[in-house]
Amino acid sequence: MSLWLSAIGVSRGVAIGAVHRIYGADLDIPEYAIDAGQVEQEIERFDTAIDDARRQLQTIGAQIPRNAPSEIAAFIQTHLLMMEDVTLTEAVASRIRVSQCNAEWALKQQSESLVDVFDQMDDNYLRTRRDDVIHVTARIQRVLLKQERALDTGDTPDGPPPVIVADELTPADIILLHQQGVAAFVTEHGGPLSHSAILARSLRIPAVVGMHEARRLLVDGETVIVDGEAGHVLAGPDDGALEFYQHRQKRDERYQRMLSVLRDEPAVSGDGQRITMLANVELPEDAVDAQDVGVEGIGLYRTEFLYMNREDSPSEEEQLAAYRQVLASVDGPVTIRTLDLGADKTVGRPAKMATNPALGLRAIRLCLKEPAMFRIQLRALLRASGEGKLRIMLPMISTIQEMRQARHLIAEAKIELDKEGLAYDPAIAIGAMIEVPAAALAAPTLAKYCDFFSLGTNDLIQYTLAIDRIDDEINYLYDPLHPAVLQLIRMTIDAGRAAGISVSMCGEMASDNRYTPLLLGLGLTEFSMHPASLLEVKRAVMSANIAHLSQRTAALLALTDANAYREGLEALTRELRH
Repeated sequence: MSLWLSAIGVSRGVAIGAVHRIYGADLDIPEYAIDAGQVEQEIERFDTAIDDARRQLQTIGAQIPRNAPSEIAAFIQTHLLMMEDVTLTEAVASRIRVSQCNAEWALKQQSESLVDVFDQMDDNYLRTRRDDVIHVTARIQRVLLKQERALDTGDTPDGPPPVIVADELTPADIILLHQQGVAAFVTEHGGPLSHSAILARSLRIPAVVGMHEARRLLVDGETVIVDGEAGHVLAGPDDGALEFYQHRQKRDERYQRMLSVLRDEPAVSGDGQRITMLANVELPEDAVDAQDVGVEGIGLYRTEFLYMNREDSPSEEEQLAAYRQVLASVDGPVTIRTLDLGADKTVGRPAKMATNPALGLRAIRLCLKEPAMFRIQLRALLRASGEGKLRIMLPMISTIQEMRQARHLIAEAKIELDKEGLAYDPAIAIGAMIEVPAAALAAPTLAKYCDFFSLGTNDLIQYTLAIDRIDDEINYLYDPLHPAVLQLIRMTIDAGRAAGISVSMCGEMASDNRYTPLLLGLGLTEFSMHPASLLEVKRAVMSANIAHLSQRTAALLALTDANAYREGLEALTRELRH
């Protein structure tokens, strides 16, 4: 008899495989006393386990796919830094000395103590740090207990590939398991914008999250079908279901081959409107992959990778080399976002724990507070602009004053380069990333100080709806179709059009073809996304009648009945999918 389960589909595709249940942080931890003469030896065993766990993470970090979002590398880096934190290392050693207990038990006690501290902090962002403690200590525990996270399903090479069913999986787990040929992931916790969900999409692995009790309901070795788009898991499928989903798999393969034909086609709508297709990239090498799908330029080039995994700030020459590399790899314009790190990730000085990092000293705020560091990046960007079409984008702008201060620093950097006889583009475009509601509301005025806007919808939605988008207890509230979100997007696009400046979108919303009709109807003409999504969005653009969509979108946003509004939007987002 078949069992049909439903949860949240976070990574599209269909997988057919055999269940393999994994138990992550819920390890069986032994407790035993040790002699006084064994204390230092036990501490040494703990230190060795940390070193081994650190090497594991470093190896995994080196294997992160080049097209994976920068958040994944930051996640790995956060765990590496935690393994060096004295509240973990020295505190566990102290517990071993005082209690004369084994390292596993001392680590368990310290982990629970740290988790209790975070639990008492009523802040959504600090909950993610609570989870980090659990993930890091579980990794160290597995080293101490000699329990590796390798697959041992007993399957023959010709047998069904494993479908991992777990409480939750970290990005490091997913990278490791992907290398072992897993077909899909099903987790009991998590949300569509968790680090793991984003990575699963990058790797094109079907995934369903938030399926509570999955490990209790599914049995090791039984055949399951995972539909990562609909969020369905079918256990014990009959011949009819197997045949249906095998046909789906073949259809998806044909669809991907069909999309590849669009690579060199311009993104022109059915009624003749030209849409610009840009890519988001993380590393200079990613620009080469973006060219393979026919991008017209880079709409978001993140520079955080230059500052990660190091104690010092990158030099001007080091940054210049990276910017030159990406400019040389792409035919079109390249929009480079200035440093978007928070105070908790600052290099070159001790990090200060922020009560709420998302609302604290980060992005443009941090750069303006540390102008010496910012000036080095601005000089490198300006020098690179002399060798290609480069635009500078400033993240998390929330006030006109921030824009004016940043422009003043750029002007000062130009004067320095003039004195040194170094070339740059004197007319380089300077733009703002619209990801704070205040910036969208002030867009008509802000446009006077900008040469372009770029909508960062991930944070814009999060800040507008006052939710933590990676908290699986409230991620159901993360709604790109909320009337307030759409009004802010429309206000930004309208303000850009009135000021004669371009407006692009570089958030996850731009890469989801379910929203393409709506965004076209709102007047968006530049889409920037993960290269893996570009051809699907291009196909949606080429199938659209934008004049018709504009009329329908305007009528929908004027509705006051909540049910009619939602039904109309859902119909519009489905329009180009059939």
